[in-house]
Amino acid sequence: MPDFFAYTDGACSGNPGPGGWGALLIARDGETVLKERELKGGEADTTNNRMELLASISALEALGKASKITVVTDSAYVKNGVTGWIHGWKRNGWKTSNKKPVKNVDLWQRLDEAAARHNVTWKWVKGHAGHPENERADELARAGMAPFKKKTA
Repeated sequence: MPDFFAYTDGACSGNPGPGGWGALLIARDGETVLKERELKGGEADTTNNRMELLASISALEALGKASKITVVTDSAYVKNGVTGWIHGWKRNGWKTSNKKPVKNVDLWQRLDEAAARHNVTWKWVKGHAGHPENERADELARAGMAPFKKKTA
């Protein structure tokens, strides 16, 4: 049985502004890469946090069947949210501890639903620190953002 990994990243030019997300899906048998798949996308007017969330959502939604997967993100917002904060938000009707609506609730609910179909381990890595797969996810996020950036002459 192969091990599945998703390396995810989001990018934004301005915050808010044009943004992109990227995900690198890898199936491995030990150190041997069996298969890779690249995903990317973007939006014209978004935030970095939304793009980070969409990268993880897209990776999980791309898996055809329930899988054991490790999602590697450089976003503390995503990692802390999905492994900690989300439980309280759900208990509180998607409100924060000070009774305010959760920001990006549409994407948190979508991530919660996507993650529930799988056995997910969440890992955080420092971004822009030479981690090869994270750097590739960053390149995909920037490529996803490119069509939405205003062209300057």
